[in-house]
Amino acid sequence: MSLVLYAHPFSSYCQKVLIALYENATPFEWRVVGTPEVDAELEALWSFKRFPVLVDDGRAVRESSIIIEHLALHHPGPVLLLPDDPFVCLDVRFMDRFFDNYVMTPQGKFVYDALRPAERRDPYGVEDARRLLDHAYRWLDIHLRDREWAAGDTFTMADCAAAPSLFYADWTYPIADEFAALKAYRQRLLARPSFARAVDEARPFRHYFPLGAPARD
Repeated sequence: MSLVLYAHPFSSYCQKVLIALYENATPFEWRVVGTPEVDAELEALWSFKRFPVLVDDGRAVRESSIIIEHLALHHPGPVLLLPDDPFVCLDVRFMDRFFDNYVMTPQGKFVYDALRPAERRDPYGVEDARRLLDHAYRWLDIHLRDREWAAGDTFTMADCAAAPSLFYADWTYPIADEFAALKAYRQRLLARPSFARAVDEARPFRHYFPLGAPARD
């Protein structure tokens, strides 16, 4: 049965799922959100109108981590994004949640605040997000000093989460040079063919980024 993905190429959480699909060359139909027709289809599948949403044989699967878990169960490929060892999987899931909660969430605070009218901005909230990113960068730099990927020696769902999280976070609040291990990890992610493809597909939409998108990546 064919898979249908409702997503946008510039969305970080959509990129997270796209990486998983590209890692295993999993065929799917892409329904790009942003038109009245596709947006209406998305709302019928998920009233919150958040994406990505994967449709597999008529079943809607929502939230990026759950979609990747679904793919691992129902459409496995040669790259085991969820390792067979359940104890190793706990580390993968922890790192997946770390990148979503402690990198992507505060990064998003900067972006959403920049999109607000000037009189509705939240400088206190942005400063709180800055402190959280500082802490996350420091913790990650220590965590990554003795490993190639987020959860060990193999590429997993945790790295699917890390790639867009760190990609946009470094645009928003640059990773300091002192965090050499973290910066090197970000470069390894950018060199991974699955993420490089997602980055290239999103290039035409960089003007949407409200804080100014650098040309260096």
